[in-house]
Amino acid sequence: MAWSPANRRYNVRVVILSLIYAAFLLAAVYAFKHHLVSGIGAWAVAILPALPIVGIFAAIGLYLVEEQDEYVRMLMVRQTLWASGFSLSIATVWGFLESFEMVSHVEVYWVSVLWFGGLGLGSFANKLTIGRAR
Repeated sequence: MAWSPANRRYNVRVVILSLIYAAFLLAAVYAFKHHLVSGIGAWAVAILPALPIVGIFAAIGLYLVEEQDEYVRMLMVRQTLWASGFSLSIATVWGFLESFEMVSHVEVYWVSVLWFGGLGLGSFANKLTIGRAR
């Protein structure tokens, strides 16, 4: 199946944002490890790695707006629903376990990691559905 122009733009955006994320994360880790930042600068550097992740969420939204094929768009919507349900369910269960001191604290940014993993689950669910439809 050939990629649509919207899909190509989405992939370019995600690759660029992923590279920026890696650069920002490495720079932030280095800056904090070597005590190069403090005060308001430390806040700015700590936020930098989050910005490309937020950009990826925006890129997904742009893709959904730009994609002309309704079926392909529906597949991506279903993927994002899987991702949201997966990550929010795990975060909710973990949050209650944590509040009752059953498990240790986990940094909140892991919800995004779970969400991206949920995109993979959604993709797998789509493949199963497509396979049954043929």
